[in-house]
Amino acid sequence: MVFSSEQEQLKKFEEDVIAQQYFEVLRKLIAKKSIFAQQIGLKEVAIYLQEIFEQAGAEVTVDDSYLAPFVIARFKSSNPSAKTVIFYNHYDTVPADNDQPWTEDPFTLSVRDGVMYGRGVDDDKGHIVARLTALQKYVEAKKDLPVNITFIMEGAEESASTDLDRYLDKYKEELLGADLLVWEQGSRNALGQLEITGGNKGIVTFDAKVKSADVDIHSSFGGVIDSSAWYLINALTSLRGKDGRILVEGIYDQVIEPNERESALVEEFARRRPEELKEIYGLELPLLEEEQSKFLRRYFFEPALNIEGISSGYQGQGVKTIIPSQAQAKLEVRLVPGLEPQDVLEKIHQQLIRNGYPEVELTYTLGEMSYRSDMSSPSILNVIDLAKKYYREGVAVLPTSAGTGPMHIVYDALQVPMMAFGLGHANSRDHGGDENVRLSDYYTHIELIEELIASYE
Repeated sequence: MVFSSEQEQLKKFEEDVIAQQYFEVLRKLIAKKSIFAQQIGLKEVAIYLQEIFEQAGAEVTVDDSYLAPFVIARFKSSNPSAKTVIFYNHYDTVPADNDQPWTEDPFTLSVRDGVMYGRGVDDDKGHIVARLTALQKYVEAKKDLPVNITFIMEGAEESASTDLDRYLDKYKEELLGADLLVWEQGSRNALGQLEITGGNKGIVTFDAKVKSADVDIHSSFGGVIDSSAWYLINALTSLRGKDGRILVEGIYDQVIEPNERESALVEEFARRRPEELKEIYGLELPLLEEEQSKFLRRYFFEPALNIEGISSGYQGQGVKTIIPSQAQAKLEVRLVPGLEPQDVLEKIHQQLIRNGYPEVELTYTLGEMSYRSDMSSPSILNVIDLAKKYYREGVAVLPTSAGTGPMHIVYDALQVPMMAFGLGHANSRDHGGDENVRLSDYYTHIELIEELIASYE
């Protein structure tokens, strides 16, 4: 088998008229901000997607019943017995504010040394356009599709897919019975292998707050008056062991253990290593788990309790001798199958009471269930075989990623085999400054999707 080099892929991309046409579509899409967290541009981008998909020949619905419009674009095969493939994507992005360094304007698609940069080039607008490009290339060559293709695109994925379950319930009957659902995105790992994943962790996020007095108090009373800050710190410490295990009764009892194939996939293909994390992040604290098999088990198959931020009292210049009257923290638990967001939060609440911290007020902010696949469906195995033709370094098949997304919501509604793979790489910097994708990877993804369509002939 002969694989194309990066330079050969770039040359094909530059000479591909359809790919260049849709690259300009991507340029416009990146320029249109669509940020659910800030309620910016969602309807405008949904309407733009409607325009480009209708121009491509799709029947399009834009449903704006809820905060973020839901876009469905349907491409029909002339074969009445054709199967259906669904592409799930999202058109919202995280913000690109001044807290992140960007070499150029994040909402202007820029290209430097064979790499494109911009907010959403990987997560997730680049995937929308690449997959539409592949479809158009196939139709241009064959004049018809051998498979029905439906794009479903939401606008709230970066905010726990608010209202996605309602939209799916509304269009469930139409979407049921698909042969395969290709998830939003994915990337090549540090070895250059294409990661193909079949799930993601869930999450529950919440705020914890303690009020100890009506006003801040002079710190001379520190020996006789409890502090909201100390109270909250001690309460949070009581929930987690020094080894990182969650000290909440009942949580681990509900965890659904990975089956033999799921465990074997992680052992064979997972490329995360303790040493890699030390190098990437410049870790100065010791890792909680360094033995490789235990490290991978915890990373993929166990829940984790994290403090996202904590604040209390005076943070200004100099000194202000007070006992803070309030303390607050933002927390999350990364969930695995068997754990339900609201139930986990209630277990934490009850554990705090048992531990002697009834004054901690917990407020639920968002939650998503987790989903995991053993990747044994024939439609998934077909894609794995196809992908091996396009990636010299091979593929890495995993039953889940450690990230979070609405896979469970989609699977619960549609009961379709699902897999994620995409055009990113190990340093695409999703959610960070200078989010980027190599143009060669972008074009390889187009070729793979076109091959996937052809496999239904």
